[in-house]
Parts: sequence; C-alpha cells; structure tokens
Amino acid sequence: MEISQAIEKAKENNQIAFNFLLDKFWNDVYGFLLKRTENENDAEDITIEAFSRAFDKISSFDSKYKFKTWLITIAKNLHVDFLRKKKISVSGDKRNHDGHHANQIIDESPSPEDILITEQNLAKLLRDIKKLKPHYQEVINLRYFQELSYQEISNELHEPMSNVKVKLLRAKKLLAEIIQKKK
Repeated sequence: MEISQAIEKAKENNQIAFNFLLDKFWNDVYGFLLKRTENENDAEDITIEAFSRAFDKISSFDSKYKFKTWLITIAKNLHVDFLRKKKISVSGDKRNHDGHHANQIIDESPSPEDILITEQNLAKLLRDIKKLKPHYQEVINLRYFQELSYQEISNELHEPMSNVKVKLLRAKKLLAEIIQKKK
C-alpha cells in the first residue's frame, strides 16, 4: 500500500490503512519526540496523542503536503502544549477536553491481532502481556479481560477515546510481535 492510498482509505475509516500509517510513521514521530523530551514515557504518550489527533482529523489533511511533516507538526504542537501544562502543573485533572467526543477511528470488529490474542493459551498470553509496558498491560487488561468498551476504558483512564484506541492498537501490535517471535 502506498502512503497516499493509505491516507485516502484512512479518510474512509479503514482500519488497515490506520495500521499501515501507524507502522510506517511511528518510529519517525516517536524518535522526533524522544529527542525533544529525552524521556521514553513522555515521548510515547505524546506520540500516541499525536496519532490519535491525526487520525481524528485525517479528513482535514491536505495532500499538497507530506504526511510525515503533518504528523511531526502535530507532535511538535502537542509537545509545546505538554511543556506548558508541565510548567503550569495544575492540580486535579490535567486534561480538559470540553466534552469533545472523538470520532471513531478504528472499527470494532476483531482484527487479526485480536484473533491471535484470543486464540493463545491464557497462561502463555499472561506471561507475554507482562513483557509490555504497564500502561499497555492496563489497556489490554481493561479491554480483553474486564471486557470494557472503548468508552468505559476512556472513562476509567480519564483519556479521550481516540487515545485509548491508538494505545490499544499499539499494545496489540507489540503483543503480536512478542508472540510471533516465540514461534
């Protein structure tokens, strides 16, 4: 799949296109943010939010520009916002989303990763899940073991639904890689 083709399909809410774009540009955006933040967790959180924002607003992407540049610009702006929030360090809930409801960016039908996850032996799967970072373990636990909806996970984690979806997508990909390495 070409990038321009993936963008067009993503504008139609195609999950495979979102996966392709996430895989294609994750390292670029994460690397950019890691240099700026010098903190893996902050870089990962902002990268997730950047993809979430980009996927939420993909219909506004202008093909005159490079997609990578657009993503990096979103990431840079989120990093600036992150620094402002960190500097202010307001007590209480740090995220104010004015009741904004995220557009659905990923369909909820089982993906190949979902099927792979559900077919694994539970004991082996739990050991593999323990290899993920804690925030990925948490989102996998909430979705697949507690069987919460995206909205319920969003409420539980106090994060926008689009962030939850991107975080879950990333967690499933990392878990699938761990499982595939063992075969």
